[in-house]
Amino acid sequence: MIESLIAQLERQHLVAAFALVGAAMYISYLVSDKLTNGRVHGSAIAIMVGLALAYYGGIHTGGSKGLADISLFAGLGLMGGGMLRDLAIIATAYGVRFHEIREAGMSGIVALFLGVVLSFVAGVAVAFAFGYRDPVSLTTIGAGTVTYIVGPIAGASIGASSDIVALSIAAGLIKSILVMIMTPVMARHIGLDNPRSAMIFGGLMGTTSGVAAGLAATNPKLVPYGAMTATFYTGLGALLAPSVLYLAVRAIF
Repeated sequence: MIESLIAQLERQHLVAAFALVGAAMYISYLVSDKLTNGRVHGSAIAIMVGLALAYYGGIHTGGSKGLADISLFAGLGLMGGGMLRDLAIIATAYGVRFHEIREAGMSGIVALFLGVVLSFVAGVAVAFAFGYRDPVSLTTIGAGTVTYIVGPIAGASIGASSDIVALSIAAGLIKSILVMIMTPVMARHIGLDNPRSAMIFGGLMGTTSGVAAGLAATNPKLVPYGAMTATFYTGLGALLAPSVLYLAVRAIF
């Protein structure tokens, strides 16, 4: 029976990929709830599990596509491809209502632009310090520090290599985890205790998963406010990074 199931999954690659990702998500959220009391969000644990599995797949097969090099999980190559990635990005932004940003007021809008630009500049500075000099690499890594969604979008738009795109995702992931962990620690010191400050905080930090998890550990009632501006942040970063910010980097470097 097991052999028959494996044979079916090998023929239905995408079904096997969804099953694997579903299992990884379930275990990650279980670990988040039982071992960290929700302070480290399940999505962050799931991303780390995914990176570990990709590393194991690459070492085990000697290939370049991680677990997708194993025939049983070949569907991960399609699942992680551009088509479903773009669908996920659109789904993230689908529930956004422009009139909601008005509730954040001018301070929320300023926080959005300031958060994107500051994160981008910090990422570019770190990339420059590590020896990167070409505008494409600097822009892609800088976009990754905006969020790990914006990095691949910018990289694909301006022709960055897969190695640089992977670095941009790693940069965004580190930022997301830091926001998750540091938000409840710093909340009292930065006045993060009301809806307005939560919206400004979401606009400055941007990473939706990091902001949502950090606010959930601080005060669950603030999550919708921070997550709302954080969602706009991702969309704004996806617009600015491969266009205005890329041209600015080209003008300087």
